[in-house]
Amino acid sequence: MHIARTRRGIAASTAATATLAVAALATAPLAGVSSAAPAAVPQTKAIPAITGHTLARDVPSPLSSEECEAKWQIACYNPLQYRTAYNLNSLYKKGITGKGRTIVIVDSFGSPTIQHDLDVYSKQFGLKSTKVNVVKWGKVPVFDPKNADMTGWAGETTLDVEMAHAVAPDAKIVLVETAVAETEGVTGLPEMMDAEKYLIDHGVGDVITQSFGATENTFPGFDQGDFSSIKKLRYAFQDANRKHVTVLASSGDGGATDYNLDGSAFYDKPVNSWPSSDPLVTSIGGTQLHLNDKGDRLTPDSVYNDYGASGGGQSHVFSRPSFQNGVKSVVGTQRATPDVSMAAAVNGGAWVYSSYDPTAIGWDVYGGTSEASPLFSGIVALADQAAGHRVGNINSALYTLARHGAKSNGIVDVNDGTNNTYAGVTGYTAANGYDMATGVGTVDALRFVPALAKESWER
Repeated sequence: MHIARTRRGIAASTAATATLAVAALATAPLAGVSSAAPAAVPQTKAIPAITGHTLARDVPSPLSSEECEAKWQIACYNPLQYRTAYNLNSLYKKGITGKGRTIVIVDSFGSPTIQHDLDVYSKQFGLKSTKVNVVKWGKVPVFDPKNADMTGWAGETTLDVEMAHAVAPDAKIVLVETAVAETEGVTGLPEMMDAEKYLIDHGVGDVITQSFGATENTFPGFDQGDFSSIKKLRYAFQDANRKHVTVLASSGDGGATDYNLDGSAFYDKPVNSWPSSDPLVTSIGGTQLHLNDKGDRLTPDSVYNDYGASGGGQSHVFSRPSFQNGVKSVVGTQRATPDVSMAAAVNGGAWVYSSYDPTAIGWDVYGGTSEASPLFSGIVALADQAAGHRVGNINSALYTLARHGAKSNGIVDVNDGTNNTYAGVTGYTAANGYDMATGVGTVDALRFVPALAKESWER
């Protein structure tokens, strides 16, 4: 058997336009059309996973959390437990299910079995499935289950799609598969940004979730204080900001550090990762849930820190944005991550079904902030529906809600006193209010979704 894999590591007329555009785009592969491109290709990796563990894998059917504890010494949760934990069921009863909204998921290579796997996942837990609209960006190679890069991204893809659907069951899903090949310096980020901008410009998607990242320090020019190779990749996010599309990114699974350029080791000092560190992006960190089999909390959430740790800390590229001025005593002069957190711990990971690898068909337990970002994309889709329009860039609204009546606005502080220290680099402790382990905390969706919808409308 094999331990759970940690992954890290998106108005009515607008909705109608997006629906038509999705239908058109999904009918045939795209040839990598783009309306913008960076001046130079960054020689750095977009990494979908930080740590891989081999404990709970290829099980023929999901086990209860009690059975997981006995068999593997970890808790494991299904979407019904998440729905209870995040107080989603009352929203569903009110008709807030993500209907009419679209979540865009961006992954390299994708998975050849994603529709089948989502159907199996949904049926297992009594959920209705939905169509996954696949957009192939460029010449995506034929899937090879013996290729570790492809299977890694396929696992990421499966986790992303199933988690987004678990939270927003009636939202449309658009999966963008990019043709990344780790050769000749083409490492995927320009293709991902081109694809995102193209979809934004064509009215596709209300929220984009990105479960990948690259350490800021690995970009060309960083050591010389030249951050242009990162800043030239921001065009998709700038476009999203203008078009009121929400952009999310996983904060990473290395605590206060992250991988070096070749992915062989962690930096021995605090670092941060892009796109999570971008002020135009909402950075999603990780928590550990402590639930019974019904999904009720046994104890409050804590910081994710087991087979990985919630990414967080100060950016070395971006200065403190205005939305973090209220927490400047914590973040200092720089942009800090994460902004908010969702479930990510492996000990308390999510059941996921996949069949892209014919030698490893079955149920796995996944963790990592790659789980947290698509979970939160579902929350945003619910808020979009509740508002009747895109909530757009939510960062200012998020910090305003946290500052003014956090509990009544559905923001739940994570202040258990644990931290995100990882790989020998001292991290940050969860404390009252904002911290660089879990951001403003996590959410009670029944209160947070209408509060976010209202705050975005007033803006």
